[in-house]
Amino acid sequence: MPNTSHIIDWHHAPIHKLCESGTYMVTAGTHNKEPLFNTPEKRNMLMAEFFRLASEFQWEPQAWAFMINHYHVVLMSPQQADSLSAFIQELHRITAKHVNEIDQTLGRKVWFQYWDKRLTFHESYCARLKYVHENPVHHGVVREAEEYRWGSAYWFKQHADSAFQKMIGKFKTDRLNIYDSF
Repeated sequence: MPNTSHIIDWHHAPIHKLCESGTYMVTAGTHNKEPLFNTPEKRNMLMAEFFRLASEFQWEPQAWAFMINHYHVVLMSPQQADSLSAFIQELHRITAKHVNEIDQTLGRKVWFQYWDKRLTFHESYCARLKYVHENPVHHGVVREAEEYRWGSAYWFKQHADSAFQKMIGKFKTDRLNIYDSF
């Protein structure tokens, strides 16, 4: 193998490297933004597979919102974060197969792609937690985020320290650069 230590990072490379441990936000959308997870049964399956695989790959969910044509999650990595791609690819493979079986459309393309961002600042983490918790409100699905059963807002309200909840509630999300044109 040639010595590449003298080569600087390519300017089109991602800002972070997926071997760095930390907290990541992941957004994924369905192919052509189709509402393929349009029933409670389908969203239940997507959420259940997400949590099963998060445990298997040792990623710790911090916030989640599973919508009819996309999802957002905030996760803390295991010691090495290099399993994120495998985790998301497996989630998409399994859920695509299941949703296609339910709809009797074997072979249909379900997922378009996903985006990830390593969160390196406390403020960025807090703002994205709030954004993900409130995503169902952002999309007009519910009035109060806690009402949405495929999101983390209800869990957060029931289990997070009240001081932490108040702090998260104060963060502004309108200036975040998050792909969410669904």
